[in-house]
Amino acid sequence: MMRAPSAWAVAVRRPDGVIEAQRHELPKLSSRSRWAKVPFVRGMLVLGESLTLGFRALSWSAQKSVGEDEKELSRLEIAGSLTIAMVLFAGLFIVLPAAAAHLVASESDVAFVVLEAVIRLALFIAYIWALGRSKEIRRVFQYHGAEHMSIHAYENGQPLSVESVKRYRPEHPRCGTSFLLIVILLAIVVFTLVGRPSWPWLVGSRVLGIPLIAGLSYELLRWSGTHSSERFAAILAAPGMWLQRLTTGVPEEPMIEVAVTSLLSALDEEQVDEVIARGPLPETSVQARAR
Repeated sequence: MMRAPSAWAVAVRRPDGVIEAQRHELPKLSSRSRWAKVPFVRGMLVLGESLTLGFRALSWSAQKSVGEDEKELSRLEIAGSLTIAMVLFAGLFIVLPAAAAHLVASESDVAFVVLEAVIRLALFIAYIWALGRSKEIRRVFQYHGAEHMSIHAYENGQPLSVESVKRYRPEHPRCGTSFLLIVILLAIVVFTLVGRPSWPWLVGSRVLGIPLIAGLSYELLRWSGTHSSERFAAILAAPGMWLQRLTTGVPEEPMIEVAVTSLLSALDEEQVDEVIARGPLPETSVQARAR
C-alpha cells in the first residue's frame, strides 16, 4: 500500500502471478478537515485514517490473494476491527505493564516507575519479534521492506527499476513502526511524570493518555522527517530505524515489482511522467498500474 498527497493505492500479486492494483482518490486530510491543521489533534486524525486505510488495503489484498469468493470487509467490520485492535493495544501495552508493576513493586514508587517502563518496552519488542517468527509475517515484512526501498529510490530521484530499488535499505525514518515506538517511549516519559496514583486513576491516566501521546508522537515524527539533517532529528529517528530491522526484510525481486506498481498507482499522471523520464521501469508494474 502507498499513500500519495492526493490518492492512495494498493497492489497485490494474485495466485496466477499477475499483479493487480487499485487506486482511490483521497485529498490531504488538512484540506478535508480544519481539525487536521491543529497540532496534536491532527496526529490522532492521521492515525485513525491510516489504520482505516490499512484495514481496507488488507481486506482487498486478502480477497485477491485467495480468490474472488472472499468478501471485502464492510465499513462496519472495519470499525469493529479497529475498535478491537485499539482495545487490545491499550490492554497489552498500556494497562498490563502498569498492573504488573503495581503488583510487583509493592510500596516503592521508584521500583514501580522503572518496572512499568521496562515491562512495557520489553512486551512491545517481544511482540514484534514473535510476529516475525511466522513464515507468512516474514513475507509481509519483506513487502514492507520493498515499500520503503521503492520510496527511497523515488525520493532520491532515481529510476524505479528493480536494480535501482535494490540498492536502498529496507528501513525508512517515516515508517509507522517508528511512530509506534515513539508512542511507547513517550508513554514511559509521560507516565513517569504522572507517578503512581490510586489504582482507578492509574488505569484511567494510562488509557486517556493514549490519544494525547499519539498526537505528540506524530508531531515529533513529522518534525524529524522535515529536519532529517539535524542531529536531534537523527537521534529521535534512530530507535525506530533499529526496530525496523525486525519489521522489514530484504525483498525478493517480484516483491519490488509489486511495491513499484503500488507507488506508480498512487502518483498522479504528471508525477508518473517524471518517473518514466528517469529511466526504465518494470514492465509488469507499468502494465498493472491503476489509473
